[in-house]
Amino acid sequence: MDADGLIEFQRHRPRLFALAYRMLGSAGEAEDAVQETYLRWDATLRGEIRSAEAWLTTILVNLCRTWLDSARARRETYVGPWLPEPVPTAAGELGPLESAEQREMVSLAFLTLLERLTPAERAVFVLREAFGYAHREIADMLDLTEANSQQLYRRATQRVREDRPRFDPAPAHARELFEKFLAAAASGDLASLEAMFTADIVSTADGGGKVTAARRPIVGPARVARYVAGLFAQEVPGMELAVEEVNGAVALVVRTFGAVFGIATVDFLGDKVAGVHLVLNPDKLAFFSNADKAASR
Repeated sequence: MDADGLIEFQRHRPRLFALAYRMLGSAGEAEDAVQETYLRWDATLRGEIRSAEAWLTTILVNLCRTWLDSARARRETYVGPWLPEPVPTAAGELGPLESAEQREMVSLAFLTLLERLTPAERAVFVLREAFGYAHREIADMLDLTEANSQQLYRRATQRVREDRPRFDPAPAHARELFEKFLAAAASGDLASLEAMFTADIVSTADGGGKVTAARRPIVGPARVARYVAGLFAQEVPGMELAVEEVNGAVALVVRTFGAVFGIATVDFLGDKVAGVHLVLNPDKLAFFSNADKAASR
């Protein structure tokens, strides 16, 4: 590729990755989608392209729509609960996350909710909500009418918002609550843990059948408290715990001898913990591990 074409693509790469990740919920697949978009950019006659952003976004989002169909089939045979791949976000890996709405849209819980949508609904919702495209632009990208785009957006919004009342604390307060949660879990204080939980709290663990993890969601304050405290009571050689920003929120990153072993995030409803998400599948920690290695160079 000529230098100008490469420079132009590199200028758009971070936004393309952020879009692909929101579409797919997988950092590895998002990287693959960006790479395939690059190959198509390299092979096309770029002199005929009026807007590089529109062209690249159109190619990428339609690739993701196609891949979501096959991803859905794979997830039907996935062992245990499926969660998105966690991504470190302190350095802006997923773009600006300044508002509560921006942070919510990349949370593990919200990305899981997006699995309810059809590929077309997800594409319209992400392009509109996360990137601010007008329905006219979205319609052009997805080969829809503007009315179709608006209809898909209304349907998607209803599906992802209807069961999700959010009253998220400010980031500083969320960190304070999270550290209080960790302290209670580490000390085995079941009463304090239960007091922090909502009545319908759910804990979900994604081991993908590759490591030991609960294969069904655990529901209710007493059961989740015992489960979380039991995890903290386990002794793992070389284990180190760190509180870091993951998917726009405070999270616990567990490393053993420097390698990422697991990541835990929580959902807050006001000052209460409404959900606990544990990602333990080694395949889903590969991107995070690579980011660790890159940061240490």
